[in-house]
Amino acid sequence: MKKSSVTILGRIAAIAITAMALVCFCPQSHAQELQAKITINHNQIQGTDKSVFDNLQQTLEQFVNDRQWTNLQFQKNERIQCSFNITVTKYDKSSNLFTCKALIQASRPVYNSAYTTTIYNNSDNEFTFEFAEFDQLEFNEETLDNQLVALFAYYAYLIIGINLDTFAPMGGEDVLQRCMTLTNNAQNLNFPGWKSFDNDRNRFAIINDYLDGGMAPFRQLQYDYYRKGLDEMANNAERGRTEITTAIQEDLKKCHEDKPLSRLPQIWTDYKRDELANIYKGKGTQKEKESVYEILFSINAAQSNAWNKIKQ
Repeated sequence: MKKSSVTILGRIAAIAITAMALVCFCPQSHAQELQAKITINHNQIQGTDKSVFDNLQQTLEQFVNDRQWTNLQFQKNERIQCSFNITVTKYDKSSNLFTCKALIQASRPVYNSAYTTTIYNNSDNEFTFEFAEFDQLEFNEETLDNQLVALFAYYAYLIIGINLDTFAPMGGEDVLQRCMTLTNNAQNLNFPGWKSFDNDRNRFAIINDYLDGGMAPFRQLQYDYYRKGLDEMANNAERGRTEITTAIQEDLKKCHEDKPLSRLPQIWTDYKRDELANIYKGKGTQKEKESVYEILFSINAAQSNAWNKIKQ
């Protein structure tokens, strides 16, 4: 009787341990990478039932947030925070055609602090697609036949890839190559924004430049600036700033010199403007500040007001 009781208790314990393991393991094995907030601004569209815009917003958030885009395992608190602010400038109900502009942003936390830093912020002025209310979005990398799906898959891969680059040198290579493949396949969709060399900041230009060998220093910048620089500042602000200075002097300067026609350094300095000014304002040697100022001004003179703060 005693032996039987022990056996039963042992089986119960084993079942409990197995159940706990399943509860702990399953969410990790199916963890999604993105936590996107999607906003549809349709103020310019008059006389249309707003339910189609509400349904579009809900459908997109479900599509982006419920899908696992890679085989990487993300904890729930590690999901990449991002936003898509979509402004509808024209809507044709008869053809279900939306002509839009979108602002895409993504951020990541800075180690050991409550601060979050922007890792991507750019406008897409060719955000045109077709959508009928209650459409279901399905993504198949092998058969890309839906513009709306292609748009969000592109930005999902781009954001995940850039995020991975900030944690390890060239860490997002595999995901970014998938983004490039998708971009090439999307050229058959007959929508604007995908064409090679159509303009210098469309979707093709962004990913093509990012993966270009001549822009390898820009890829390295993502790791040196975020992981070696910002992530270090909570522990040692002086050392973190020194790493950021080195990243600007070596990575940012070199990629601009190697590929002066690429828009990526300008786009990057646009959204890092205030952060960079705060890092150097009242801090660092005059020589360091002058060096950083000259590099940033040579890349993006339009932000001179921010760069002037660096010298203060």
